[in-house]
Amino acid sequence: MPFKPVFPDSKRVKSEDKLVDADLENVDLKNHLFVRLVAKQRRFTSADFRYCIFDTCYLRKCVFDSCDFTGCRFVGSILYGSTFTGCRFDYALFERTVVDNDLLETGCPGTENLKMRFARSLRMNYQQLGDSKSANKAVKVELEATEVYLNKAWSSNESYYRHKYAGWKRIEIFGEWVGFKILDWVWGNGESAWKLLRAVGVALLIMWGFGLLFGDHERFGFFGTLIQTPATFLGTVERPNYPQWYLVNVLVARLVAFGLFMSIVIKRFNRR
Repeated sequence: MPFKPVFPDSKRVKSEDKLVDADLENVDLKNHLFVRLVAKQRRFTSADFRYCIFDTCYLRKCVFDSCDFTGCRFVGSILYGSTFTGCRFDYALFERTVVDNDLLETGCPGTENLKMRFARSLRMNYQQLGDSKSANKAVKVELEATEVYLNKAWSSNESYYRHKYAGWKRIEIFGEWVGFKILDWVWGNGESAWKLLRAVGVALLIMWGFGLLFGDHERFGFFGTLIQTPATFLGTVERPNYPQWYLVNVLVARLVAFGLFMSIVIKRFNRR
């Protein structure tokens, strides 16, 4: 009986230091390793690039129409000015690759789980390049896809979700969705200082109600109590008439709000 290797050869074709000197249409180029491939202002129509690796390639101002990039990996490549129309990027990965952020509008996979991973890959790619604007755009797409995915994971009757999240897993994913929605409302899952400011505003209104309950309206008046609330939140004044448990909760809320704000600021600066 002939010996069958445990890991047969994948038959990957290596193309090194090649130049594309003409437009290509309906070509089968899957499972290639392109090293330092060069193409400028070329058009690729219905090309099959599945499972290819693009390593330090230069593909500038090219047009990719209805191409399949499933399972592709782009490493240290330049795709500046290239456009992608009707292309497929399922399971594609990007590392240190210059590519226009328009790809987030035209190249996202259709299903939420693949769209989420695609946007995450581009976000990490843009962060490696220091492109904060594109990274922020990728984060937005990733969060939108994550919200839809978590919602469908517990509520949808689609076979994919019901097979993957059955029984207790459905309850667990529901908890993840609730946590995601709460954090999104509080601070946009780390991306919105305005939402954090809104949450602090709601906290101040609640504290205003407690201030009225504890008798501050007798000293400062109805609206005067509201004016005094920020000082209570920041801890710049003492409130001996307030119970200790309440002041402890205000301190915790203040520290959490400050920590969330600093996290947003640090994230913004890290992307630069």
